[in-house]
Amino acid sequence: MKRIYRIVFMAFCLVSGTSCSAYLEEEPKDRMDEGTAYATLSDLQRNGVLSLYNYVGGYADSQGLQGTGRGVYDLNTFTTDEAMMPTRGGDWYDGGFWQGLYLHRWGVNNEAIYATWEYLYRTVILCNSSLERIQAFSVAHPTEEVAPLQAEVRALRAMFYYYIMDLFGEVPLIENSNPKPEEIVQEKRSKIFSFIVKELTESAPFLSEERSNQPGLYYGRMTRPVVWFLLAKLALNAEVYADDDWTDGIRPDGKSLVFEVDGRSLNSWQAVCHYCDKITAAGYKLEEDYTANFAVFNESSKENIFVIPMSKTLYTNQFIYLFRSRHYNHAKAYGLGGENGASATQEVLETFGYGTPQVDARFDVCYFAGPVKDLAGRPIMLDDEVTPLVYEPWKVALDVSGQPWEKTAGARMKKYEVDPTALKDGKLLDNDIVLFRYADVLLMQSEAKVRNGENGDAELNQVRRRVGMEERTATLDNLLKERMMELAWEGWRRQDMIRFGVFTRAYSCRTPLAGEENGYTTVFPIPEKVVDMNPQLRQHKGY
Repeated sequence: MKRIYRIVFMAFCLVSGTSCSAYLEEEPKDRMDEGTAYATLSDLQRNGVLSLYNYVGGYADSQGLQGTGRGVYDLNTFTTDEAMMPTRGGDWYDGGFWQGLYLHRWGVNNEAIYATWEYLYRTVILCNSSLERIQAFSVAHPTEEVAPLQAEVRALRAMFYYYIMDLFGEVPLIENSNPKPEEIVQEKRSKIFSFIVKELTESAPFLSEERSNQPGLYYGRMTRPVVWFLLAKLALNAEVYADDDWTDGIRPDGKSLVFEVDGRSLNSWQAVCHYCDKITAAGYKLEEDYTANFAVFNESSKENIFVIPMSKTLYTNQFIYLFRSRHYNHAKAYGLGGENGASATQEVLETFGYGTPQVDARFDVCYFAGPVKDLAGRPIMLDDEVTPLVYEPWKVALDVSGQPWEKTAGARMKKYEVDPTALKDGKLLDNDIVLFRYADVLLMQSEAKVRNGENGDAELNQVRRRVGMEERTATLDNLLKERMMELAWEGWRRQDMIRFGVFTRAYSCRTPLAGEENGYTTVFPIPEKVVDMNPQLRQHKGY
């Protein structure tokens, strides 16, 4: 069934010319004659649109929106109270990189931050190049309908700008493939925010309403529901994104921020609900079984909205998170590889109620804790083949070197079903990587209602009933906890903590930096290499 999507990942990336700054340069994967590559509308779609989806997933560090290390996902996860990479003797110190992320001591010369910036802007430049190709084709072939192609690329570019803005705040807005140095200037975050909303809003009518998460013509592509989800996210975080000085302690009021939506003027929270209602009306719903969304061959999910299509035989996209978290012997028992790293924090254990009679049902779905077994139900042993492997969640710390639990501290990632036939130590598998799903839609809607002075209990408790948990009142505190439990390991925690105003607080093994209470670490620094290349760029306050 995944073979339909293969044309996307086999399409060539075609780029001509080079940009004026090193961080915008792209080395093409292949080249073909332009006359052949863009001769027909079908060629234009394949080589100018579908080829761009090569960059949603990735196979090397800092590439792709999820699946790889030291990129978007890690910056959004290991900087929070959700996960840490404990130093385990000679393992996982990596020059202080992981401790630096968790402690917010990343600095302006962090290579992973620079590589992530480079990846995101490189993809924007590729989108710009495609839009120029589409425009040139339209001039040469005025009777051909190119509006859907333009809309798809604009929407994809807007999504990448969404990640850039969320991570870096005040950034350059580049709309051509070969900008002059004087054109690369920083824009206020509110301007980037408005640009993204405009691009998505104007693109949506030309996009398909088909499901993007299921095999077919639109598998893994930008469709209307994907755009609606992004618009809901933008409205939910509008108080953050419309704030041009995130260090002054003052934010705009979401009730006063206006969105023009389908001929109506709505405040931020009303706009969230409007787009969430659209997704519901399109037929998305919760899966009865929570785990079905993360299963091997999870393409049939009614809940997943946007995914990175995965296939161990067709695509090169990798998914390293399970590999990176499991103990060596644990992974070996599955016939796979492991690096014995990523673990849940103590805040996670407390939020889930781990070790209490009231433990949330999702804990055992999302985390390995205590004794672990192989796929046949047999206990997994340590190297002596006598002592059972037992993960010790409460022993987790930023550095467990020299402790008896050095190799076993911390609850480990479990959320995606094990694919025992995975290749490359388990990094090439058949579970599509979930980026957007309907449970998040319900939680966004519940939160928006609460922030607008309304009752959000129905949406919150729909999510909780699905996993057999008792109902709760939708308060902001309960919603932040619910998002940690429902969306564990899905890459949303940093954004959530910033929106709720708790990103710079102290949590286990982390003391706030001097001056951090003003919020300067809620955006990452513009990489110093980038600032050095262009005197028009200025570093953010606090760095």
